[in-house]
Parts: sequence; C-alpha cells; structure tokens
Amino acid sequence: MDNNELNRLLMKYKSSKWVVIGAVALLVILFKSIVMIPAGHVGVKELFGNVYDDSLSAGIHIVNPLLSIHKMSIRTQQITEEANVPSREGLTINLDVSVLISLDPAKAPEVYKTIGMNYQDIIVEPQLRSVVRGVTSGYDAKALYTAERELLATQMFEQLKPMVEARGVLLERVLLRAVKLPSILSTAIEKKLEAEQQSEQMKFTLERERQEAERKRIEAKGISDFNSTVNLGLSDAVLKLRGIEATRELAKAENSKVIVIGSGKDGMPIILGNQ
Repeated sequence: MDNNELNRLLMKYKSSKWVVIGAVALLVILFKSIVMIPAGHVGVKELFGNVYDDSLSAGIHIVNPLLSIHKMSIRTQQITEEANVPSREGLTINLDVSVLISLDPAKAPEVYKTIGMNYQDIIVEPQLRSVVRGVTSGYDAKALYTAERELLATQMFEQLKPMVEARGVLLERVLLRAVKLPSILSTAIEKKLEAEQQSEQMKFTLERERQEAERKRIEAKGISDFNSTVNLGLSDAVLKLRGIEATRELAKAENSKVIVIGSGKDGMPIILGNQ
C-alpha cells in the first residue's frame, strides 16, 4: 500500500469520525431541546443564573437546549406541625395542626428565585408555628377542647393566609387534628361538661313536665266549663219533658210491656217492670 492510498484511508476515517461526532451532538441537542413537564407541575426556566418570569405548563415543550428547567409541583400539599403551645391561663397544650397549601403557578419563578425549591420549610412552617402560638394564647384551655376549636382554626387561617400568599404560596385550609391537654385538666373539663349536659337535660325535663301540667290544667278547665254549660241548660222543666218523651218511646216499643202506676217524685212516671 503506497502513501497516497494510506492518506486517502486516513482522510476517510477522519471524515467518518466527525460525522459520527456531529450526529451524536445533534441527538444530544435535540434531546436537550425537548422537555416534558408532568401533570400537576410547572417548569421554571433558568439560563446561566437568569430566571425567566414565565414558566412552562404541563406537557411537551421545545426549548433552548442551554436552559435549565426546574420542575415544581403545584399540587395540594399537606404540612403537619405538632407544637406545645400556651393557653390564656398559662397551661401548656399539645396541638397537632395541619395546613393544606399549593404553589401559585403564576408566582413559581419568583418563588424559585427568592426562596428556592424548599419553600415549605422556609416560609410555611415557621409562619405556622408563630400563628399557632399567637392564636392559642388568647383562648382558655377549655375552648381548645370544645366546639370553639373551629373558631380557633378559622382565626389561624385568616392570619396565616396573607403571610404565605404574599410569597407565592396558596393557603387552602387549616385543620386542628388533635388537642392533648394535661390529664388532670382534661378530666376536670370532662366532668364539668358532663355536669353541664346533665343540667341542660334537667332543664329540658322540667320544661316538658311544666308543659304537660299546663296541658292537663287546660284540659280540666275545658271539661269543667263544658259541664257548667250543660248544667245551666238542664232546668227542672226540661228534665220533666225529657222524661215524658223517654217514657213515651218505651211505651211504643213492640217488645215491651210497660206498667205505669201512680207517679214518682216531681210528677214523673214510675216504671215497675216489663216482660
């Protein structure tokens, strides 16, 4: 093999090598240019430290291959916090609180730029602890153990909402999942609530008996008024007339044989018997 032929082979090899390298580079560029954002996420675009104001929605996108895409969830997330907080009387109460939050899609780039991916730990949790302690300190321990818990949760929601939403996090709900009081206090509260319930039951029973007594009194008065009215209408003359009419009807009966002799008291006939 002469030198010319060897040179031709070397040139051909080098050309093939560059073709392969070019094809691989093209495939890499194409692969980097196609980005898939999963459902429930947005893609924050960053180029050499510069964060774009707009984000990518869920789906497939063709982008600048030099871009870095940070996928951030906009789904509802639950953050739980267990804290020992003071009541108005100075008692220590254990609260188990949950908040439901989600990332505002329109503010995702700002959240990434100013806070980062772990915005829950930096923004939501510290604010939640502060609000829980502030709200519970204005209530007695009993309030945390009764129906006022809903009012407590509402106040927490109203205070926490503007704090986190100003930083791009949407607050959906605040839940008081569990309240643990000191055992002595919880027993005392339970006994007091039981006594209050018994008192209310007694009031109900007394009111029911009072209403029943009133009903009977009205019923008795009605009967008395009726009898008085009837007695006023039954004069001696009327009674005599009714007696004569009854005797006449008995005399007309086909299966009766009435013997009337003399007269009874007040001139009324006396019926001795029939066969």
